Amino acid sequence: MFERGEYISFANCGLPYYIGGDIKDRSRLLVQTPEAMQSRFNLDVRINSEVTSINALRRTVTVRQSNGEEYEESFDALLLSPGAKPIKPSNSGIDSERIFTLRSLPDTDRIKSYIEDHHVKRAAVIGGGFIGIEMAENLIQRGIEVTIIEAAPHILAPFDSDMAVYAEQELEDKGARLALGESVESFEAVSNEVHIQLKSGRKIASDMVILAIGVTPDTNFLLESGIEFGARGHIVVNERMETNIQGIYAVGDAVEVNHFVLGNQTAIPLAGPANKQGRIAADNIAGLTSQYHGTQGTSILKIFGMTAAATGVNVRTLKQNGQTPHVAFVHPPSHATYYPGASSITLKLIFNDEGRILGAQAFGKEGVDKRIDVIATVMRLKGTVQDLSELELSYAPPFSSAKDPVNMAGYVAQNILDGRTDVWLSDELDDLEIPDTQLVDVRTEDEHSVGAIPGSINIPVDELRERLHELNPSKPVYTYCQVGQRGYIASQILTQNGFKVRNLSGGYKSYKANPFKTDSI
Repeated sequence: MFERGEYISFANCGLPYYIGGDIKDRSRLLVQTPEAMQSRFNLDVRINSEVTSINALRRTVTVRQSNGEEYEESFDALLLSPGAKPIKPSNSGIDSERIFTLRSLPDTDRIKSYIEDHHVKRAAVIGGGFIGIEMAENLIQRGIEVTIIEAAPHILAPFDSDMAVYAEQELEDKGARLALGESVESFEAVSNEVHIQLKSGRKIASDMVILAIGVTPDTNFLLESGIEFGARGHIVVNERMETNIQGIYAVGDAVEVNHFVLGNQTAIPLAGPANKQGRIAADNIAGLTSQYHGTQGTSILKIFGMTAAATGVNVRTLKQNGQTPHVAFVHPPSHATYYPGASSITLKLIFNDEGRILGAQAFGKEGVDKRIDVIATVMRLKGTVQDLSELELSYAPPFSSAKDPVNMAGYVAQNILDGRTDVWLSDELDDLEIPDTQLVDVRTEDEHSVGAIPGSINIPVDELRERLHELNPSKPVYTYCQVGQRGYIASQILTQNGFKVRNLSGGYKSYKANPFKTDSI
């Protein structure tokens, strides 16, 4: 085993939490050592040894040691796992000693030491992906003022905008400043600061910068090897994790994989799939038959006291691929409301006309992980929304409800596919012609007075039958309640009385989140 650096196995995903102080013992990040691997598995582990090239015909690799000396080593089978490195653009001032990327333990040590040695008070995080958000949270926990700069309109690309806003709100509530839709023009070192010039004309001063705008496969040393690469430089492999050269395998963040939902070739750098690929490649090297069936992108993120998780594909990507999916929003409690401590989960289920689940996203304080994991499992087994409604899941008041949030999402999706209800989404509101439609809030008067969609009239669902005469049967009715359930009941009453009705999926809660706009800077 050759490793360019000093460490062969460390907890990459734990690095931000060591910087933030949640993980206090650095040694806990070390999963394996060369000594332990040699002792238990009789492996010849060579650290500080960089493979600089491969000769596929001669079946050799060229290795450069830390002292600069090089040698060749032969192989019968070769497994490549070079990973991905942080993208570092060519902006002016990018090489400042105050600008950091995070990939390895030495990177972690440098960031942590700089914070402590220079008494950092302000930090800018460039990039609103998972690493950027985790770093922002952990820097804030250290008492550092953080500005997150993201070129896209919203953070967290795997999530649709109507779900990412919940994360943005949580970050702002905890003190983060958000600069969304902002690109960096240049960096300038001024005294003990870094001045970040944005293309919009804004300028942000910071004591340090964390650059987290994505990763690119670390495969330059393979360019002359004859190995096939994808459009973005990832290693192309088959279902056995074997490259186009027999006996040479590749796994992890540097490889191109089959997308489990879309069926196309893509790159999804996640720890879980990388581990599975390693096992499958090892099986095939050892003569066993084992195949990798694709990555669906199941991921999760802690944001202070909240959790964001997703699996599959978001609506934005599906539309870019020419699909028009159905969407169901539910906002159920994490467990029975009569048991103390229940909190709301926002769950978005994405599916097609046949009921196949294409993706799901969730946000909340408690129980988000197991709901997304259940849906991810049903997806992996090629299940449908019908299966979600029929799942028998564990229940006791401290843990769930008799109708689990996953069941509820399945019920709503079934109602949509079976034509029992016609739904509308909050982002359609701008297209409504209010004079030609009737927007009806079926919540109580007290709820309506606290906040309502502009232009709506208030007819509580329990009064609806007696007040049907207030509505015009010749005009379509758009109903909404707080989370969707009362609106569904109202839509059934109105439909039975000859009205054409659509109900807001997710209710006023989804509407309230959708127009969130940050005004941090």
